[in-house]
Amino acid sequence: MTLQAQIEQKLAALTPDVLQVENESHMHNVPTDSETHFKVTLVSDAFDGMMPVKRHQQIYALLADELSGPVHALALHLYTASEWQARGGERPNSPNCRGGGK
Repeated sequence: MTLQAQIEQKLAALTPDVLQVENESHMHNVPTDSETHFKVTLVSDAFDGMMPVKRHQQIYALLADELSGPVHALALHLYTASEWQARGGERPNSPNCRGGGK
């Protein structure tokens, strides 16, 4: 199982309405086929009434093994269904890599 699929499987525990896990490693100065940089967009009722920092902490707890090992960077875009709708189903684009010669 790829690391991306492993992350998707663990995040499915939040019964998301939207779940996008994107491997952005190719945008960084890492070996080909790396799985080190990810962007997660997750929309779930599990976030209702939660401040953003608590949402992040919940994801960090679910992905503790990955974050302590192979994952170097994790961009999180976490929304309730109403927040996602208010954004028009859009999340920010990732910035260009600023290090490592890319």
